[in-house]
Amino acid sequence: MAYDLEEQEQIAVIKDWWRKYGNLITTGLLALLVGIAGIQAWRYYRSQQSTAAATLYSQLDTADQSNEPKKVQDIASSIVSSHGATNYAAMAQLRAAKSLAAANDLAGAKQRLQWVVEHAKEDEMRDIARLRLAGVLLDEQNPDEALKLVETKHAAAFDGMYADLKGDILAVQGKRVEARAAYQVALEKMEPRSSYRQLIQVKLDAVGEAR
Repeated sequence: MAYDLEEQEQIAVIKDWWRKYGNLITTGLLALLVGIAGIQAWRYYRSQQSTAAATLYSQLDTADQSNEPKKVQDIASSIVSSHGATNYAAMAQLRAAKSLAAANDLAGAKQRLQWVVEHAKEDEMRDIARLRLAGVLLDEQNPDEALKLVETKHAAAFDGMYADLKGDILAVQGKRVEARAAYQVALEKMEPRSSYRQLIQVKLDAVGEAR
């Protein structure tokens, strides 16, 4: 096919440009394709991890409801070991900690809860873990450390529960005026329809009557 002089000049310019930049463009496209493939592979891996973790968590839930504490601990440890980057790991640790606390293994419960505080991806999970950890510390008669935890920053949705536990801690410390103030905050922040409000009111009345 014959080209006129102008077309031949344009073709020559294109060829010259490609000789200069063709390899760079090809390398860039290959890198882009590799990057896309890597992202897709990572997403697939994460999906597989999440699915596997969900299956294990379902088994943990069944074991917990069947009152099999050892199995709960074993499955939770397996989830953390193999799928620690998933949200199921934090959920499993919270369930395992609850089981340990019920068995009066406070040291074990603390270890599980501390893991959630340090490794959970979601703020909500960390807030729950701190609240429960503070409760365990209070059970261990360590109100000072428990108070530090309930005074840490947390989501507004937990204001009522944090304030209630703060009232418990202050009451144990003999700080009845401060405890009453905390219980009042707890009542204000707690959901109006929550049945837990009655218990808070009982505690508020109790510290209010003390002299």
